[in-house]
Amino acid sequence: MLNLLLAPLTAPLDGIVWIAQQIQERAEAELDNAENLHKRLLALQLAVDMGEISEEEFEAQEEMLLLAIQELEEQQRQAAENDDGQY
Repeated sequence: MLNLLLAPLTAPLDGIVWIAQQIQERAEAELDNAENLHKRLLALQLAVDMGEISEEEFEAQEEMLLLAIQELEEQQRQAAENDDGQY
């Protein structure tokens, strides 16, 4: 009953908390994606250094990973620009 009476006062705060949680989850997911791509690139470098894969295979996979990193950074830049433009 008390929650119902206080809802007009607490609802805006609850909404702000929810939005902050969504932003944090999105940022963590994007960071995880970038971190995972960099880890895969490092693992790929180690594999070629240890002779587990050929130089040609390394170059092909490296290019794919670098493009994925570049695309992710571009998406993050565009999202930041969109967020700046909303104010």
